[in-house]
Amino acid sequence: MTHLKPSHTVGAALIVMSMTSMTSMTSLTSTTLLAQWTNIPAASIPRTADGRPNLSAPAPRLPDGRPDLSGVWSPTDNKYLRDIAADLKPEDVPFQPWAKALFDQRADGSHSREDPDANCLPQGVPKIDAVAYPAKIIQTSSSIVIIYEAFNLWRQIFIDGRELTADPNPTWQGYSTGTWNGDTLVVDTKGFNGKAWLDQLGRPSTDALHVIERYRRRDFGHMDIQITIDDVKAYTKPWRVNQEIHLLPDTELLEFICNENNRDVEHLPGNRLN
Repeated sequence: MTHLKPSHTVGAALIVMSMTSMTSMTSLTSTTLLAQWTNIPAASIPRTADGRPNLSAPAPRLPDGRPDLSGVWSPTDNKYLRDIAADLKPEDVPFQPWAKALFDQRADGSHSREDPDANCLPQGVPKIDAVAYPAKIIQTSSSIVIIYEAFNLWRQIFIDGRELTADPNPTWQGYSTGTWNGDTLVVDTKGFNGKAWLDQLGRPSTDALHVIERYRRRDFGHMDIQITIDDVKAYTKPWRVNQEIHLLPDTELLEFICNENNRDVEHLPGNRLN
């Protein structure tokens, strides 16, 4: 379970709430953050006649013609954090038998205490994409950095042509490289430690996980992410989901320290995570 931190207007300790409360609070926290700053330069944001950000305006481009993915983004809610396959039929997730048995044990919530991010460990990729907290994309000519407000996590996506070694040190977030396919950024991530759950229902992953994300900014305020899960140890073939994130104009990130006053995990069912 991902934990709720305080509103951007309250500098108090971490507050743990239900997923419903967390979703409703996300929109609140995203609208008051600029109170943290003064002398803010005017942002180059297209506006409607009434002064509101025009999120349907054309997607911005860099001088080289590539789409500019920069900005602060977030999912609308935690739908896919809870269930990454929410839009699929059960048979569309091609489990290996052991993975299906493990998922069935976890899906009723009786093992929630064993979810790594309930213990303030990283959500991993692609689960982090679905967390309804802001994430800031910073784009350069050689790399793209995503800074996640949730747990203060970050990713580097190298677009300079480098390749991953055959035996990288296993990590929670993996190692990401990207290439452009027209206006779509294709991100290839490998090198996982196999400990992350793909969602809160408990779909497992292994160290063979290979994630391909396709980012397409379709207009100023909306970006589509197509995610392919390829994990031969847990699933019999690759499978795909689609998610959307939206721009949060006039906002910035705040510090989120999960371990600060984390009282949630002691109340969750399941075994203590070693």
